[in-house]
Amino acid sequence: MTPIQYSEEIKVSVGDLDELHHVNNVVYLKWVQQVAENHWRSAASQLVQDQFIWVVLSHFIQYRKPAVLDDNLTLLTYVGDFRGARSIRHVEIKRGTELIADAKTEWCMLDAITQRPRRVTDEVSRWFFKT
Repeated sequence: MTPIQYSEEIKVSVGDLDELHHVNNVVYLKWVQQVAENHWRSAASQLVQDQFIWVVLSHFIQYRKPAVLDDNLTLLTYVGDFRGARSIRHVEIKRGTELIADAKTEWCMLDAITQRPRRVTDEVSRWFFKT
């Protein structure tokens, strides 16, 4: 199965910068979560979004090159794997074709009411992979 990719374009603003005039590490983390959440919202029906929520178990971000003010960036994400209630999501942050950061996040799907882990269903999985 091939992952279905989702991407967004963003422009670095003054509020994204740290004292070195590079994008702050916390901002990268915000972008990683934002693109993942937007991918979920674009793929899943409102009914399913009302039934399930996702929580982060861990993040790993590798910073390769700094992003600076007015850089136009592409955030590209896809799910690499589902196992039980967990998924591994990948995010690549690029300036043109240049990879400036990449992330791997482990998420856990929860029942929205009980907030207990729920196995990812075949229906949910189909929204993120081409067969």
